[in-house]
Amino acid sequence: MENEILNRVEKSGLIQLNIEDLYPKGERVKIDITDFLDNGLILREKPFRELVSQTNWDVYKDKYVAVFFKEDAIVPLWAYMLIASKLAPIARKVVVGDFSVLETAIFNDVFKAFDFSVYANKNLILKGCGKLPIPNNVFIEFTLKLQEHAKSIMFGEACSAVPVYKQKKS
Repeated sequence: MENEILNRVEKSGLIQLNIEDLYPKGERVKIDITDFLDNGLILREKPFRELVSQTNWDVYKDKYVAVFFKEDAIVPLWAYMLIASKLAPIARKVVVGDFSVLETAIFNDVFKAFDFSVYANKNLILKGCGKLPIPNNVFIEFTLKLQEHAKSIMFGEACSAVPVYKQKKS
């Protein structure tokens, strides 16, 4: 057939990877620690502990939680630790920071369980520009882990991929 459409990417042996395929399902939420402070600025230990003990932590069941503060308040580390200790048995993951820190921590767990060796000596294209909020740090960590195994790594789409890594010839 003269007009047969050929999939050149498929024939090339390139493997397209979409990091969004690894994105764990589950709601991501933030807890603003300033809600637990006096006037949103001052941590008074006794009222803080009372408010933490009265909080219904069950609303965070099976959620990924980022604990942060908006203001320039000085919050001691133990305050985060106290909140994290309440969330630990309920939430899927708890971090101190914004959603970027949370997503990075979530993906670090995913990468620990991921078998990167299946890409040994393979030519890979890591897809970018997705629909999910995946931080740059996650793409970098994924690339570094793939690099230990892959023959080559490119970024983007097959029609316009940018070379990122090529294994040195032995």
